[in-house]
Amino acid sequence: MKFLNSDIRTIRNISGPVVALLILVILIIKPGSQDRNLTTLEAIQQRGYLNVLTLNSASTYYQGIDGADGFEYHLAKLFSEHIGVEARFITIPQFRDIYPELLFGTGDIAAAGLSKNESEYSRAVLYGPKYYEVQNQILYRKGNVERPKSIPDLYDGTLQVVSGTAQAKLLRDMQQDYPDLVWKEVEDIASEELIELVDSGEVDYILADSHEIALQRRFFPELRIGFELGQPRQLRWAYNRADDSSFSLAIETFFNQIQQDGRLEQLIHRHKSLVANFNYSDIQTLTLHIRQRLPQYEALFREEAEVVGIDWRLLASIGYQESLWNARAKSPTGVRGLMMLTLATAQQMKVTNRLDPRQSIRGGAKYLTRVIRRFPEGIEEPDRTWFALAAYNVGFGHVEDARIITETRGGDPNRWIDVKENLPLLARKKWYKTTKYGYARGWEPVKYVENIRKYYAFLVASENRLNPVEIMPDGEFTGEPTPLGPSL
Repeated sequence: MKFLNSDIRTIRNISGPVVALLILVILIIKPGSQDRNLTTLEAIQQRGYLNVLTLNSASTYYQGIDGADGFEYHLAKLFSEHIGVEARFITIPQFRDIYPELLFGTGDIAAAGLSKNESEYSRAVLYGPKYYEVQNQILYRKGNVERPKSIPDLYDGTLQVVSGTAQAKLLRDMQQDYPDLVWKEVEDIASEELIELVDSGEVDYILADSHEIALQRRFFPELRIGFELGQPRQLRWAYNRADDSSFSLAIETFFNQIQQDGRLEQLIHRHKSLVANFNYSDIQTLTLHIRQRLPQYEALFREEAEVVGIDWRLLASIGYQESLWNARAKSPTGVRGLMMLTLATAQQMKVTNRLDPRQSIRGGAKYLTRVIRRFPEGIEEPDRTWFALAAYNVGFGHVEDARIITETRGGDPNRWIDVKENLPLLARKKWYKTTKYGYARGWEPVKYVENIRKYYAFLVASENRLNPVEIMPDGEFTGEPTPLGPSL
């Protein structure tokens, strides 16, 4: 049965005893709501699509310039492929409406950074295996308030939290021990907006998930973590109970597979790891150069990237890593220009003037795509691009040597996450003496790729910030998400 937004609002505003009664009713009648001739999984497979409830946020699901994106988006897409159906994403406007919509609406799973025992409805649903762990963190802005180190330090300031979240429940639980603790629960606002309110000084403190804070702190260099509160949260999918265990087993099998074959690790690495150690002085410098230098070259990056078929923001990120978008840059080793081309590379790419921005960008774009094509077809994106960037920095031969070492040591030579662990071994005689191309400062391409990925992620997020999904009055998404190529 499909519930309208007004129905959901009524359900989640009812009192505690009535909620308990509703849960009891759900536990009794919910399993009998499907066709008895089909298992839960078979019913979804016969339907041909999986309804995924999620939130419109940077950490879950959003519409970027290139289409749908987000950690939960890619994770749910993998699962839908695993069970042989397409994924349809339904964005829920407010966090506190997710569980009522799952229980009384159209959702098959809720993929929105949920954890056990965070809602009064938790007893009525089942949870899949954990796939990520986050902390509850108090966020403040340096210069606005003193760093809080414990709960009493929050008494004199304004504290806000998103209504219906695990953080809101945590504060209510802790109020028994801290009766002077006061906070405001907000509904029509997401964690990203709360974080901006802290930066603007409208709110002194917020309590939110560590991964949501990390994603946004890239844009606000003065924001700081005060302290962590409560126990770590283990993120899981939520789904409805049923007469049979087919759907539960499918979810458990899926997570076991992606954990064993490394796909979960890769997905976490792509979406979570890039912001963990971002240098905030770098943010200030990058933001300044985006305003002052990038406009001079953005059109050139776009034009040349379109010619060779790569993302212009990736090409611009390489240029920033190489020269900080300085067209007259020159290194002691003789590489020059915006893309810092060597003389030999410039000659190969038919660049006659390395200090000419257009020629430099064109040469860099052509060289990168040539290197991308050199790697074996078995290497999929985005790993293929990461290998090409490493080769752009240290040379194709050294990357191939590192891939051989990776395979020798039991890793997967087609996965960047494995090869980057072995590239530094090229500086150790025990290893480089056995390679074709010999010694290399193997740690440099690892840092090089990490930096470019951070700059690329920052450029993408700065341009998106975030393009919201259009939501129909009944809460449904409008149309199908735009298909994406490999996520960088």
